[in-house]
Amino acid sequence: MVKDRRTRADPRNRRVVQRMRRRGAQPSEAEVAEIVRTLAVLLQAGAAPVTAWRHLAESGSTDAVHVLAEVEQGRALVDAIRARGGAWRLVGAAWAIAATVGAPSGEVLRAIAAALEQAGEIRAEISVALAEPAGTARLMLWLPLVGLLLGTALGFDTVTMLLTQPVGWICLVAGLGLLLIARAWTRSLVRGAAPAAGVPGIRAELLIVALAGGTAIPRARALVEQETVAEDDPATVEEAIERVLRLSAAAGVPAVELLRAEADRARRDARTAGRTRAARLSSLLLLPLGACTLPAFMLLGVAPLILSVLSTTPLPFA
Repeated sequence: MVKDRRTRADPRNRRVVQRMRRRGAQPSEAEVAEIVRTLAVLLQAGAAPVTAWRHLAESGSTDAVHVLAEVEQGRALVDAIRARGGAWRLVGAAWAIAATVGAPSGEVLRAIAAALEQAGEIRAEISVALAEPAGTARLMLWLPLVGLLLGTALGFDTVTMLLTQPVGWICLVAGLGLLLIARAWTRSLVRGAAPAAGVPGIRAELLIVALAGGTAIPRARALVEQETVAEDDPATVEEAIERVLRLSAAAGVPAVELLRAEADRARRDARTAGRTRAARLSSLLLLPLGACTLPAFMLLGVAPLILSVLSTTPLPFA
């Protein structure tokens, strides 16, 4: 008891929490999965929930320090987990459902950790696939400026031509405008191909948690709905779960195994969709390149060079 009072009075936890809040950093799914898996081991070994979080905090986990500090200030453990944001909201949702239906927390957290780890792998794989076309597109945005500098390096007064002549002003404004459009267009395409937020199949995973405690399907679905977990396409996800539950009832097969298969299918589909978007991005990035970047290169790199040559070349009949 004395040790608990010292922990609650220790201001170091509050300082760590304040620093993390100022930075606004969110841990990745893989980082959360590692912590959750360790937490599951501690709980299955017989540690009380708050004690398990305290062990994690003492081992150096800043997320555990954050949660423990919130608990020591009087906040419920589930609310403290959710307050961490990001993937921790899913952990808090699973924890709350498990506590409500009486499902074993250790097994639940192991399953959630596996789902988060797979989601992190999918996100990392898609990000790597997107890195090459996105990097190439950003590099091509410098092409007009390189052309301008190249003309200057060759001894042509291209900068003066752009800044002092009316036709140069037109080239400069039009070229910079096209570069800005190309930049915004490229960023929009890359952003659209980026991995979607959330964990694929998490709604099915949470329903598995609710059913693991022997809860009836209607109540289990109500508990999952209360957690308001963000999904990429809730209508499609709900339709897939409804189809699985109808199959379970018609075939007399346990819904838990079918839901687990549905969660795995959702993650496979997310990986395939991410690879497809990454492959399509290489082609889509040719649009801003051809429509904006190359014309900007002509306006900022080639046109001033030609105008500079014409201005210094005497007319044959002058």
